[in-house]
Amino acid sequence: MVSKTVFFVALAACLASTFSRAGELRMGLSNAVPPKVVAASDEGERAIKRFRLQKGLKAELFAAEPMLANPVAFAIDERGRFYVAETFRLHDGVTDIRAHMTWLDEELASTTVEERVRYMTAHEGERIGNYTRHSDRVRMIWDSNNDGEADQATVFADGFNNIADGIGAGLLARRGTVYYANIPHMWVLRDETRDGISDSKRSMLSGFGVRVGFLGHDLHGLRIGPDGKLYFSVGDRGAHVVNKEQKLIANHEEGAVYRCDLDGSNLEIFAHGLRNPQELAFDEFGNLWTGDNNSDGGDPARWVYVVEGGDSGWRVGYQFLNNPSRGAWLSERMCYPHWPGQAAYIVPPIANIGNGPSGLTYYPGVGLSPRYEKHFFLADFRGTTGSGVHSFAVKPRGASFDVVDRHDFVWDVLVTDVEFGYDGNFYLSDWVEGWNKSGKGRIYRI
Repeated sequence: MVSKTVFFVALAACLASTFSRAGELRMGLSNAVPPKVVAASDEGERAIKRFRLQKGLKAELFAAEPMLANPVAFAIDERGRFYVAETFRLHDGVTDIRAHMTWLDEELASTTVEERVRYMTAHEGERIGNYTRHSDRVRMIWDSNNDGEADQATVFADGFNNIADGIGAGLLARRGTVYYANIPHMWVLRDETRDGISDSKRSMLSGFGVRVGFLGHDLHGLRIGPDGKLYFSVGDRGAHVVNKEQKLIANHEEGAVYRCDLDGSNLEIFAHGLRNPQELAFDEFGNLWTGDNNSDGGDPARWVYVVEGGDSGWRVGYQFLNNPSRGAWLSERMCYPHWPGQAAYIVPPIANIGNGPSGLTYYPGVGLSPRYEKHFFLADFRGTTGSGVHSFAVKPRGASFDVVDRHDFVWDVLVTDVEFGYDGNFYLSDWVEGWNKSGKGRIYRI
């Protein structure tokens, strides 16, 4: 008799193969509606006046709507071109379990993307077609005349509007290859004809997002480590992936950091027990860091030293325990920096920073004043103007670290992602307003 584990590995391998073959084609169903993007205006320039910047810094508008809208993340390639993950599926194709609490038993029992789609379809009935009406996409934006302002833009890739698809939330561009993280797939996009439009669209890995989960608990991160491997994160929507070596790699109950070779081989879980780690950053010593989000239960967001094999303690079931709030997560103070008596099996956070950690980058050593040597830049997205970018450094303390020189780098801008360009400038993407889609979006240079 075939064991249950072997059966599911074989089934997942078959499904992954199907997804991979389908990924070679232009995916997405045919009833997608045109995206809503606001017309050009001078709002982006005028908004700079309300930014709060550290002394000596200046903000400039690089690109604005209609060149981009609803930016979740961006990446910059070696030629200075920007790739922007735009979402049009937020609340219009990607939902939140809090709006469907009658699904919760099936939600928590789900261990594959296919199971998730089955119970969504069973509950939604004819309404399930609405999940395919809007497509996320990748924009390519660049400054063709080197005057400091973007003047060209293309839709680099679209058609991400299947029922299972998530919010496209991660990008990395390297030597002509663009990695695009959009549940349930890690996509590989290439523009062989160099016309600003991807010619090939291949699912390199599939099986991320086994539950509906909370909005924003997506597939993201995307960094190349000092070992030459691709690192990325997934929130507690979980994953059930058969890697290229036909081994099942799964995190059903928690968020995690994954790594693999650049072709998708040798996929493995690097660290687990996270709730919603978004961007990742390596410091110059090869240490890996992330900002992990709070659960809206009175617990704080966390600055996490991501240790290989480490467990940060979060399990998705804590989200739905309210007596006491979040169970052991809060009652045993697992979400706070190390204290005597804390659970010994977890790697506790280094500090509690921000409310909505999203984009993250590390100073490359050029472009800013000497103060910023060895500093991190962490976007804090709060859905209001009380958002911005924290900057800080860490110093060793035994086997751990302390945070030093923590301050607001730029504030009162609804920032989703941050990166340093090859020109030495600091760039940030601006969601512009609120929690929902506005059809607006900007990129500023600091």
